[in-house]
Amino acid sequence: MAKSNLRYLVAGFIPFVIWGCFAVPLRNIKSFPSQEILYYRIFTSLILIWTVILLFRRKQLRADITYVKNVSKKQQTTFIWQILLATVFLTLNWYTFIYAVNNVSLTSAAFAYMVCPLLTAFGGFVILKEQLSPIKLISLAIALISVIFLATGSIRDVLWSIIIAAFYAGYLVIQRKMQGIDKLNVLAVQFFVSCLILLPFFIYQYHGFPQSGWFWTHIFLIASVFTIIPLFLNLYSLIGIPSSTLGIMIYINPIIAFAIAVLYYGVAINANQIYAYLLLLFSVILFNWSLIKDIFATKLYNINT
Repeated sequence: MAKSNLRYLVAGFIPFVIWGCFAVPLRNIKSFPSQEILYYRIFTSLILIWTVILLFRRKQLRADITYVKNVSKKQQTTFIWQILLATVFLTLNWYTFIYAVNNVSLTSAAFAYMVCPLLTAFGGFVILKEQLSPIKLISLAIALISVIFLATGSIRDVLWSIIIAAFYAGYLVIQRKMQGIDKLNVLAVQFFVSCLILLPFFIYQYHGFPQSGWFWTHIFLIASVFTIIPLFLNLYSLIGIPSSTLGIMIYINPIIAFAIAVLYYGVAINANQIYAYLLLLFSVILFNWSLIKDIFATKLYNINT
């Protein structure tokens, strides 16, 4: 593999490692309400992302503004609805994930991001009319069986996993339909819209800014290291590697999260959870089998040549 391609591959790999460790800072501020963590994460992220765009990406911002002005009124209306719906899904995903990590279980949050890519594929099949091969349809059926199997151990955990995954899958499906605009600029607008949505709730529940330096250190860490930096690296990686390669890397996230839950926090797991994870892992491998074969075929070709 060329060094330039390796650089993009590493850039795509790092964000999912970072997100896999997301439970650690969230658990460190577990004593604070989930909605308060969400408010200040989004507010801080908004300031950071717009600072980055205005300092380093003004050219892309001007290009997108010009593009939106020149499209038809119908397309402008479509963009507005897509941004609104995607923002609602993303905000609800963030809140449910934070709540699950701190109030439900770490394994339910980890399992959600195992289910998410498969739900996204199903949403693309039903909503976007994307074609799925028979083997991929079989893998989705196996994933459904694994979810049902997990439910026999803890219905509460599996419901939270599906809810978290469904919100993020809905966000990804809408993002896939949104074409022609720089993704980071779209995200910056979504942060702004999310702030507008949450502002009435924030004002209603406002009891003064938290005075804890521990809290603000972690909020800044979450906004920068666990939000802005991974998103930048994701965008950078897509310059040199296909989105399909990036898509398979998403499974690094829940694997690390599950390992942290069991090995670092000592979360107990039962046989149902182990079998459900193994079955879902098999479903993931089956769903991505053609991509996995291509990766190994390319490696063998490079070794032989």
